[in-house]
Amino acid sequence: FADLVLETWDLQCERNGREHRTAEMGCQQLVVRRGQPFTITLHFSGRSYEEGVDKLAFNVETGPCPIETSGTRSHFAVSDFPEESGWSAVIQQQEEGSLSISLCSPPNARIGRYSLTLETSTAYQGTSCHIGDFVLLFNAWHPEDTVFLREEDERCEYVLSQEGLIYQGARDYITSIPWNFGQFEEDVLSICLNLLDTNPKFLRDQNRDCSRRNDPVYIGRVVSAMVNCNDEDRGVLAGRWDNQYEDGMSPMAWIGSVDILKRWKKFGCQPVKYGQCWVFAAVACTVMRCLGIPSRVVTNYNSAHDTNGNLVIDRYLNETGEEDRRSRDMIWNFHCWVESWMARPDLGSGYDGWQALDPTPQEKSEGVFCCGPAPVKAIKEGDLQLKYDIPFVFAEVNADVVYWVVQSDGTQKKSTHSSVVGKNISTKSVGRDSREDITHTYKYPEGSEKEREVFAKAEHEKRSLREEEEGLHLKIKLSEGASNGSDFDVFAVISNNTDAERVCRLLLCARTASYNGTVGPQCGMKDLLNVTIAPWEENRVPLRILYEQYRESLTQDNIIKVVALLTEYQTGDVIVAIRDVYIQNPEIKIRILGEPMQNRKLVAEVSLVNPLSAPLNNCVFVVEGTGLTNGQQTKELEEPVEPQAVAKFRLDFVPSQSGLHKLMVDFESDKLTGVKGYRNVIIAPQPK
Repeated sequence: FADLVLETWDLQCERNGREHRTAEMGCQQLVVRRGQPFTITLHFSGRSYEEGVDKLAFNVETGPCPIETSGTRSHFAVSDFPEESGWSAVIQQQEEGSLSISLCSPPNARIGRYSLTLETSTAYQGTSCHIGDFVLLFNAWHPEDTVFLREEDERCEYVLSQEGLIYQGARDYITSIPWNFGQFEEDVLSICLNLLDTNPKFLRDQNRDCSRRNDPVYIGRVVSAMVNCNDEDRGVLAGRWDNQYEDGMSPMAWIGSVDILKRWKKFGCQPVKYGQCWVFAAVACTVMRCLGIPSRVVTNYNSAHDTNGNLVIDRYLNETGEEDRRSRDMIWNFHCWVESWMARPDLGSGYDGWQALDPTPQEKSEGVFCCGPAPVKAIKEGDLQLKYDIPFVFAEVNADVVYWVVQSDGTQKKSTHSSVVGKNISTKSVGRDSREDITHTYKYPEGSEKEREVFAKAEHEKRSLREEEEGLHLKIKLSEGASNGSDFDVFAVISNNTDAERVCRLLLCARTASYNGTVGPQCGMKDLLNVTIAPWEENRVPLRILYEQYRESLTQDNIIKVVALLTEYQTGDVIVAIRDVYIQNPEIKIRILGEPMQNRKLVAEVSLVNPLSAPLNNCVFVVEGTGLTNGQQTKELEEPVEPQAVAKFRLDFVPSQSGLHKLMVDFESDKLTGVKGYRNVIIAPQPK
C-alpha cells in the first residue's frame, strides 16, 4: 500500500460555531464547547482511507507543557467504540478521498487554547501533521458539565447575551445603566485567555494552573483576582473613589467591557484607569460569559463593608450630623458583584447554583484581593466556614448598623435605627429589560423564625426589628423626584405615638456624597431647637435644597445624603434617620430612522436637553452596541450647549447582525457626566 497522504483539511469553523453557539466569535478560528461533538473533514490525495489498513489518531494539547497525567494532553485513536471518559474520534462518513470525523472532549476537559495533530500510520510507517488550533469552552448545555444550566432562556441571558442592565442609584430610587458585555466581539476571547495566562498562579506553576482549568470554581477565583490590579498582578482595572479621574477615564463614563479589555491588551497589560464596583463586576461578567460560565451582575443596596468581621457597623455622628471617621466600616449606597452558576462538588451537596464573586478590591482572601466563589445558599443559611469568603458577603447583606451620636462633651449616645443593610438585591430579568429582585436568595424574610436561626448559627444576635409602635418615630421623605439643575424639598416626618406631648430639637443636614458612603460639603441645613409634637400627631418639617448650594460639590454619583437627628429633651434620647437622594440626570432620547435591516444603513438621532442654568462645555457622545455599530463611535460637539438648549447629533451605522440589540449612549461634559441612555433595536435578517 502507498502511504496515506493528507492533502487538505477543513475544521468547519462556521458549522461547528453554529452548533456550539460560538458563531458570533467569528469564523476565523474553531471555538467549541466541552462534551459536545464537533466535525472536521480530511482530504487525502493518491488513495482513500481504508479501514483495517490505516490507523488514524489525534493528539490534543493545551498549555505550555502538556502531559497526560495533568489532563492537558490526550492521545486517542479513531474508533467506533471510544472510551467513556476521555476524548473520542468517530468516523461519520467517507466519500471518495475524504473523511468526516466527529471529535468530542469529555465534559470535564480543561478549557483554553488547544493544538490538534493528526497521526496517520500503516503497517510500515507513520506521519504526523499539525492541522490547527481550537479553543475549548465550558458548556452550560451539557448535563455533565459543572456549569450546566437547565433552562434555555437562562442560558441565552447568562451565557449568550452580550448586553444587559446594571442597577445603580439608591435604595429608594433604583436606576439602571445599559452595559455592553460584548463577550463575542472580535479579540475578546483571546484577551480573556491571555488574562488566564497572565495570572500569578499560572506564572508560578504553569502546569498546575492549566491542569485546574477544568474547574469553574478555580477559574472564577482567578478572574475575581485578575480584574483588579491590587496585587501587582497586571490586573485589568485600577480602582479609584476620590473623584480625581483626570489621568484616566471616570468610572461613570464606561458603557461596556470591550473598550476596557482592549485597552488593557493594547498597553501591555497595564491596569486601565479607572473602575468602581459595577465596572469590576461587569468586566468579570464578560470574561466569565466568554469562557462559557453563566454569569450576571447583581447590585446590593446599602451594602455593608465590615472590616473587622464582627457583623456590626458602627457609625459616629457629631451633634450637627457630621460623620466622625473613627471606623473603617462603611455602608455603600450600593455595591455590585457577579454571580456565576456552577456545581460545588468540593463542598458536598446543597451548595450548587449561583456563587457570589466580587472582583472589587476590598479585603484579601488567601493573601490576594479576590472574593468568592461563595455559594449564595451558604450565605442564606449562615454557613460561614465554607469556601470562599462567605463571612464577608454575609456581612455585606446582613450586618447591623449602630449610630452613635457623639456629644460636645465627648459622651456617646446610641441611637435607635431600624435595619437598613442588604436591601433590594437586584439583577436584570431573564429576556426582559426589567429588574428581578433576588434578595430572598440571600436572606430569609426579616423577623422570621428562619432568619433568627441563621443568625444564631452565624453567632450574631439580630436585634428584634419590629419597630416599637409606641414612642417617637422619624423618617425622611421626598415630595417628588429631584432633577439635576433644580431645587427640591425633603421632609423630616416626626410621629409621636404616645399620649404625652413631646418637645425636641431637630437637626436636618444635607451633604453631597459618593456611592461608597463618603460625604462632601454641606448643601442645606436646618436646626430647630423647639419642635413640639402633640400626642398621636405627625409633623412634617421641610428642608429646601437649592441647586446653587449643591451645584459645585455634587459628585458624579449624583447623591445627596440627608441626615436628621431628633433629640428629645425629656429623656435625652436621640433618633437618627438617613436618606440618600438620587439627583436625576436628563433623559437621552434616541430615534431610529430607516428600516432596521442587516447590512443596510440606519441613522440614529441622539439628543439631550441641558437642564442646568449654565452652558455645557466639551460635550461628547459615545455610542456602542454589539452587532450594530462597528466598535465605539465618538462625537465631540464643537459648540457649548446653552441652558435649556438641545445637544444632538446623527449617527450613521450599518448593523452587522440580525436580532434584538441595544444601542447604548453615554454623554460627557464639564458639568454633566456619565449620562446614559439606550434604545432596543430589532434588526431584520438580510433577505436571501
